[in-house]
Amino acid sequence: MADRPVPSSVCALCGRPLGNRTEWHHRVPKSEGGRETVPLHPVCHRTIHANASNAELAGPLADLDTLRQVPGVARFLTWVAGKPADFRVPVRKRN
Repeated sequence: MADRPVPSSVCALCGRPLGNRTEWHHRVPKSEGGRETVPLHPVCHRTIHANASNAELAGPLADLDTLRQVPGVARFLTWVAGKPADFRVPVRKRN
């Protein structure tokens, strides 16, 4: 098992404090040669994959600032801003 970097105290996508569960997101998917990971809330991680394909994540959406501008992700970030760190909800894939 590879060593993971120590997580920062905030989610790389939404900026809220991390809760009891942290997931690691490959900014560029492993299938596309990505190695760098960032800590996320599980709900934030699912939102990324519901709104972007691996091909998109390997391209322009590897940049988190650009990813935050995707309409579905931007709506999610506005909605989740006041939620507690361990907030959980089902996430739907984009159409």
